[in-house]
Parts: sequence; structure tokens; C-alpha cells
Amino acid sequence: MLLETLGEIPALDGTARSRWLTERPLRLTQLPRPECGPGELRIRVEACGICHTELDEIEGRTPPPVLPVVPGHEVVGRVDAVGTGVAQSRLGQRVGVGWIHHSCGGPQENVDPAFCATGRDVNGGYAEWMVVPATYAFPVPATYSAEEAAPLLCAGAIGYRALRLADVEDGQAIGLMGFGGSAHLVLALLRHVRPASPVYVFARDAQTRAFACTLGAHWAGDTEEAPPTPPVAIIDTTPAWLPVLASLAHLAPGGRLVINAIRKEDGDRQVLERLSYHDHLWMEKEIKSVANITGADIAEFLPLAAAAGIRPTVRVYPLEEANSALWSLKHERVIGAKVLTLRV
Repeated sequence: MLLETLGEIPALDGTARSRWLTERPLRLTQLPRPECGPGELRIRVEACGICHTELDEIEGRTPPPVLPVVPGHEVVGRVDAVGTGVAQSRLGQRVGVGWIHHSCGGPQENVDPAFCATGRDVNGGYAEWMVVPATYAFPVPATYSAEEAAPLLCAGAIGYRALRLADVEDGQAIGLMGFGGSAHLVLALLRHVRPASPVYVFARDAQTRAFACTLGAHWAGDTEEAPPTPPVAIIDTTPAWLPVLASLAHLAPGGRLVINAIRKEDGDRQVLERLSYHDHLWMEKEIKSVANITGADIAEFLPLAAAAGIRPTVRVYPLEEANSALWSLKHERVIGAKVLTLRV
């Protein structure tokens, strides 16, 4: 699927939806099968997760440097070709690729100028084949189907990074602001690595809150509803600004807000006029952003997810319905993660 133009996904209206789905932003087309360069391998894609970052690319908040481009950065498939310098033993291996396509390889490669994003800076996984440097293709635990594993490559691994940045000790309360593809995996991870910590989920939709409770949340409330106790950290995975103010108001003194988002949309930016130093920033509260992801995050998280028995909740679409899936992600209630399948 090629992204060829940038533009807002229109408001939820039947006529606008029909036009958008037929005219933009993704077009199904035939491209030459990519060939491996030195140090690269080629993947026959089986599944690719759908991420809110694709909306950010489409709507220009993190635009691709060149169009057209194939989006998609939660990729699972089998290695079917290798370039020079890559071991032949990797042929047939099932691997996953995340948002990091390649970088400098250092501990801060996620913020290094060399960082290159899968599906934005280079072609990604909304396709039958893709190529990637061999060092950024990670073995996928056999316990997962391709569709289950796909969200782990971004929603799961970036959630793992956000949790590490939150720096919560076992027994301390933590909040999850928004409960989509990433947060529902963070909750499962918390139940494994911080079993004594109360987890509070903030979500606008009552069904989403109920879903969070079925997965083990100790409490679930609306965005601005006060939790039972002030959490020492909150991870915000939403595209909006109100959750930032609400999170800061909810935090315990000395608490940390970790914003796990590539960009924030402008729709409710005016709520920042309500920012109060006393209510939101005083008492040594801290804001930390999550910038991209490292290869180490993915390599560490995948076996940890398998050991924890994490099972993503997914809704599967065929590749040809990518536009419909993106529309749904933008406008409809999200339970778990959305995944495109390319199985033949």
C-alpha cells in the first residue's frame, strides 16, 4: 500500500468517509520485489500492525521525507533472502521489525541523527515484502501467531520503554492514560513485573474501561476522574492534550508523566490555557517524553512478553482494507490493536 498524499482524515460523516476510503490516503499497487543490499535481509510479510503513527504520517505531524512511501512498522514475516555478510542460517527465520529500521547502534540510537524510521523514512510492512538491516530484524517467539506478534513490535516494545522511563517500584501506583494498542500490553506487562503495584486506567469510553478491568486494572475512570490514590507515574498514550493536564493533576508529589506519543494533535490544544503552575506543575512533578525506540527495547521485550504470557487483543483486516482500518482507528472505539494480514 502506497501513501502518496498528506491530508486530514475527514470528520465522521458517511459521504466524507466513502470518498476518503476510495481516494486517499493509501493506494494498493504493484511494486518491484525489493532486493537485499549488503548486510540486509528480505522478509516475506505475514502481518503488519496498524499504529497511530500512521495517522501522524498521513496528516503531516511526522511526514515522510519523500512520497510515495509504503507505511507500516509492526512487521512479522519469514526471511526469504539475505544479502552479502548475512548468515545463510537466517533463511526461513521468523522475525519482526519495529519503528527503528536502522540507526547508529548505540544506547541512545533512538535520538541519534542516524535514526531511520520503518514505514516513514523507508518502505515498511504494508506490503508483501520488505528489506531491513539484519541487525534490526528480531526473532519472534514461537508462542505467537504473526497477527499476535505484530503489535508487540511497536505498541508492546514502546510501552516497555515507557514503563522503564516511568521508573516505578513494585507496590507503587501507576496510571495508564488511554487504553489502546500499547496500554493494554503495558497493563499485562505490569501484572508480571510489578505485581504489587495498583494500576489505574483512564479512558473516555465506558466499554474501554470495562475492558481494562477484565485485564487486571485495579480501577478505571474517565480522563479527569480522580483515582483512588495519586499514582507516582502515569503513561499517556493518547493523541490529545487534555490527558496531559489531567495526568499532571492526578500525579503524586514528585510524580512523573511519561508521554508515549510521536505527536499530539491540535484538536484540543486550547485546553493548555488551563495550565496552572500550582495544580499541574508544582510539587516537583516531572514530564518525560518517549522518543522512538531502540533495537535493544525490542530484543529485550519480545522474550519478556512470551515469559509473561502476554496475549495482545487484535482485530485483523486484510491488507486491502488498510484505509478502512485507519479510519476506524481515527474515529471509532479501539479495543486492543488492529493488524493487517498478508497470509496467502
